[in-house]
Amino acid sequence: MSIDLILFLILAVVAVATALGMLLSKNAVYSALFLVLNFAAIAVFYLLLGAPFIAISQVTVYAGAIMVLFLFVIMLLGAETLAPSKVLRGQGWAAFGLAVVLVAETVYLLVSRHAAVGVIARPDAFLNTMDSLREIGKALFIQYLLPFEVTSILLLVAMVGAIVLTRREKGG
Repeated sequence: MSIDLILFLILAVVAVATALGMLLSKNAVYSALFLVLNFAAIAVFYLLLGAPFIAISQVTVYAGAIMVLFLFVIMLLGAETLAPSKVLRGQGWAAFGLAVVLVAETVYLLVSRHAAVGVIARPDAFLNTMDSLREIGKALFIQYLLPFEVTSILLLVAMVGAIVLTRREKGG
């Protein structure tokens, strides 16, 4: 076993465990922190694939900025613990049926796949990181400037909306 395979298996267990912790946590803050750990594990996956810029972007954008915004909204709204939910009639059976379908699909895909379709190779174009960073920056601010600006405006509107929703009236 190579060190890459051992590291991949450890990270896979960490990624799945933090995803399950995020889904099963009753506390919204703990759920957000599990999501941060999941983002960090995925960033290390990107490092294993030879994509350091995407790994740093993953940590900076998702684990940094977006999760700070999520935690800010959670704390501002006071929604640390989830409200008890009502169980719909037949919800358990539907979940069980969907789980059986998912397991059957997984078994089918594992059994029916006889040979590897292709090999994932490290792209030679990204070995010189300064040139690739320069090209990503040019594409982001020239070709994709409008989506970049729309995304920044949407994040600003979400933050202002969270503040407006939780603002208390004076004297009330």
